Amino acid sequence: MAYCTQQNLVDRFGEEELIQLTDRAGAGTIDAAVVQQAIDDAGGEIDGYVSAAGHSLPLDPVPRILTAYACDIARYRLYDDAATEQVTRRYDDAIKFLRNLAQGVVSLGISGAEGTAGTAEFDGGRQVFGGGGF
Repeated sequence: MAYCTQQNLVDRFGEEELIQLTDRAGAGTIDAAVVQQAIDDAGGEIDGYVSAAGHSLPLDPVPRILTAYACDIARYRLYDDAATEQVTRRYDDAIKFLRNLAQGVVSLGISGAEGTAGTAEFDGGRQVFGGGGF
C-alpha cells in the first residue's frame, strides 16, 4: 500500500512540475511509471522507519502526515541530483520526522505499535516542596 498517489503529487506540486520531472519521451504528459517508481521508493523508505517505531504494516488508513511526507520524499526522488534547496529541505524535514518517529520522540497518534514506542508516559517525579502547607 502506498503512502501517496500520483494525484496527491499533482495536487501538491502541480501537473506541470510532474511533467517536467517525468516526461522522458517528450510526450508532454506525466509518465505514470516514473511517478510510481518514486512513490514506491518513498514508501519503502517510510516503511523502514514506521516498522522501527513498532507499527504493523501496512498502515490503514495512512495518517495524513505520512501522505504529506511521502509526497516530499517522492518529489525529491523525482528531482534526482537536481533538487532545489526547497525540495531538499522538505525531504530533510521528512527524514527528521521519520527518524524521530522511529526513536519514539514523536507519534503517529494511532494504535498498532508494540511496546511503548509512540505512547506518552508520565512520571510524577519527586516532590519539590515539603508536605507542610504554606
